[in-house]
Amino acid sequence: MSETVLIKNGTIVTMAAEGTIENGCILLENGKILKVGHTVDQPENCRVIDAHGGFVMPGIIDAHCHIGVFGSGIGNAGVDGNEENDPITPEMRGLDGIYPLDPEFKKAYEAGVTCVATGPGSANPIGGQFLAMKTKGRTMEQMVIKEPLAMKMAFGENPKNIYGSKRTPSTRMGVAALIREALFKAKEYADKKERAAGDPDKMPAFNMKLEALVPVIKGELLVKAHAHRADDIMTAIRIAEEFDLKMTIEHCSEGHLIPEEFAAKNRIAILGPFTGFPHKNETIHQDEASAGILERAGVKVAIMTDLPGMHEENLIVCAGICHRKGMSEEGALKAVTLHAAQAIGLEDRIGSIEPGKDGDIAVFDKNPVKNLDAACICTLIDGRIVYEK
Repeated sequence: MSETVLIKNGTIVTMAAEGTIENGCILLENGKILKVGHTVDQPENCRVIDAHGGFVMPGIIDAHCHIGVFGSGIGNAGVDGNEENDPITPEMRGLDGIYPLDPEFKKAYEAGVTCVATGPGSANPIGGQFLAMKTKGRTMEQMVIKEPLAMKMAFGENPKNIYGSKRTPSTRMGVAALIREALFKAKEYADKKERAAGDPDKMPAFNMKLEALVPVIKGELLVKAHAHRADDIMTAIRIAEEFDLKMTIEHCSEGHLIPEEFAAKNRIAILGPFTGFPHKNETIHQDEASAGILERAGVKVAIMTDLPGMHEENLIVCAGICHRKGMSEEGALKAVTLHAAQAIGLEDRIGSIEPGKDGDIAVFDKNPVKNLDAACICTLIDGRIVYEK
């Protein structure tokens, strides 16, 4: 059960209309943010956290990773991110492959990361269902915020390399064709169900793959589209426009090479991971400067770890590097808070410090975007202190 907590004496960056509150206070009760301001009356029996002039921000959000489905340090036994026997697997649920006691979750909340979007990898053109979860808990039932959160699709090298020597797809054309075929079938399946109007004699035979895609083609479920190269980015958007899909572009490694064209499509870019070596052709143009280039073009940008691409603790570091290479300070902070929440459709609960939102807070000794040596000194999830340095 969450306790009543008062955070005081901090520079509070709300990511909301209140802006930055110097020497402010936050009162949390029953897992939610109750009050935010320069002064807040302290209730009796209240746990007090003195930020000592530190930097208080919304809990950090990783808008795209594979934490829990790619296990830490246990080899093949923990690799549960891709069902590589079939290129079209929308029925796969990331929920069923996550190990919630993986050590990476502890690394996450000790670095101020309170929420992650995680799920299948990018081996398949359609890989399965993402979910959003908090980073502290013992079971998925305790940690899940929303499931399903999104459908994972992938363009470019990954599905080509997995299936090219075995079966379709062996080309980018094949990847796009399989995705279109599955979406057309799902649309036909949904239309038949609607026309049947509940009559069991007219209902189409149950198809688990198509059932999973029905909310996608109805625009009810977000698509997270893995696309690095500029041509793959535009192919993903082309398909989204053909089927009227809700879609964010994941990685978007060459988005900065087509900034005006990408901005015109009004899609959120989720960039990263940034700390690794460009290990394949698709990432040779990847650059932390892309965040600022896209931001100035009018694109809403979030930053991801793509864990196991990098550790969760490096997410805020990457935001800082993006700031050093041209992204605004506000944009860098929003890329791992408010914009990340908007990218996964959970801005009504997380991503900013406002009354009524989840009590997810990260306290740093100084601004982590401007100071790469900043340390997380306290993390709260659902109004509960889960870490104190």
